[in-house]
Amino acid sequence: MTLIDLPDAPPAEAFTDPAAAVARLTELYETATRHLCAGFTRAMRDGAPQGRIRAFYPEIRFSTSTFAQVDSRLSFGHVSAPGTYATTVTRPDLFADYLADQIGLLIHNHGQPVTIGPSETPIPLHFAVAAQPDLVVPQDGSAGFTLRDVFDVPDLSTMDDDIVNGTHQRENGCGPLALFTAQRIDYSLARLAHYTATDPAHFQNFVLFTNYQFYVDEFEAYARAALADPDSGYTEFVGPGNAVLTDPGGECPQPSKLPQMPTYHLKRPDRSGITLVNIGVGPSNAKTATDHIAVLRPHAWLMVGHCAGLRNTQALGDFVLAHAYLREDHVLDDDLPVWVPIPALAEVQIALEQAVAEISKLEGYDLKRIMRTGTVATIDNRNWELRDQSGPVFRLSQSRAIALDMESATIAANGYRFRVPYGTLLCVSDKPLHGELKLPGMASDFYTTQVARHLRIGIRAMELLRTMPLERLHSRKLRSFDEPAFL
Repeated sequence: MTLIDLPDAPPAEAFTDPAAAVARLTELYETATRHLCAGFTRAMRDGAPQGRIRAFYPEIRFSTSTFAQVDSRLSFGHVSAPGTYATTVTRPDLFADYLADQIGLLIHNHGQPVTIGPSETPIPLHFAVAAQPDLVVPQDGSAGFTLRDVFDVPDLSTMDDDIVNGTHQRENGCGPLALFTAQRIDYSLARLAHYTATDPAHFQNFVLFTNYQFYVDEFEAYARAALADPDSGYTEFVGPGNAVLTDPGGECPQPSKLPQMPTYHLKRPDRSGITLVNIGVGPSNAKTATDHIAVLRPHAWLMVGHCAGLRNTQALGDFVLAHAYLREDHVLDDDLPVWVPIPALAEVQIALEQAVAEISKLEGYDLKRIMRTGTVATIDNRNWELRDQSGPVFRLSQSRAIALDMESATIAANGYRFRVPYGTLLCVSDKPLHGELKLPGMASDFYTTQVARHLRIGIRAMELLRTMPLERLHSRKLRSFDEPAFL
């Protein structure tokens, strides 16, 4: 029999107080990770122990024998049928407010307690030491012993997207309480730190995606002005390398080498600030970013980037508010078939249109002079113009598309898949079908005159969404027949 060294942990216990439940989750997680970190330190110093060193993620478990009598407008906070449901939990320090809210809704709507205790899912060593900068897991073979003989390592079988994709099978009659397992979340937290060069704790609940560095420069300028305004509610600006700026006139140093997706956070104490991610160009980056940010359960994400205008009546600098998407990005076909419609979300559309009206000082019919609503086509070929025009141009015409880019439909589709409210407001930077290509001189003038206004519109839309009750923003359009209780 293999000796297993486990931490001392309290047994499973029922809770009717959400704060007490989160406190127990925190106690279990911290005890487990301390045990693994201490065991790893000893093993690296003294060599492999005689048995395994193991600890388990904490778990929330909930059982009910009745259907919940809840407000039918609420799309989350309750389970869909009697039964037993559970989810593993990681980083309760990071998710404390979220967990308290979701647990509180579950208890209130069903009148039943939640049970908190250790799960049967081991915590991989790599994730346990992630918050310890002085501890680094060596490459396999360089520790003097086989790491996986002593510690648990990341297991892909517990890090999939089966729940969000609707392919999850109940285990032992137990359904999921949340969209992501603890290992899946830990995986994404590690990827976020790598791709964005900022700690996941800095991410805010409202996320803007862009595909140009010019927006980053304007975002920093906006952030400095906001920090100078004591009534703005913003308290910090954080950039890559976790550089924190609180003084509007201070330095915000950049790392010598920017990450793949430089990310910037204009923070508020309750995480209701705005995060800007420069995903660069292409659907692959758009999917990567949203795959990982989704585990933080943001309240909305919007794409504010550039596009090709497809109609002769459009002018450079005009806005496009997407109300439908033509998906030819191909990166999500296996997770979300192209026959699945991606609906426009009324709350997001209204906020974006209102923001354009406020910033442009145009209203009603006059707004159509600078903004069109319609279908946005997203493709995976940046040089689509070089193809035989009878192919792509015919499809674009048949779809009634008014704009084309390489990211928007991916971000919207992943928002739909992950139940994160989404929207798209693009700015026309060229009209390749009508002889206006994005040439250097034209591009410079366009960027100078349009980027600041476009970004201010995106920020204003987020501020409008921030005032909206969550039950309105998190629409039933994003929820399927048999949904987990947690948002």
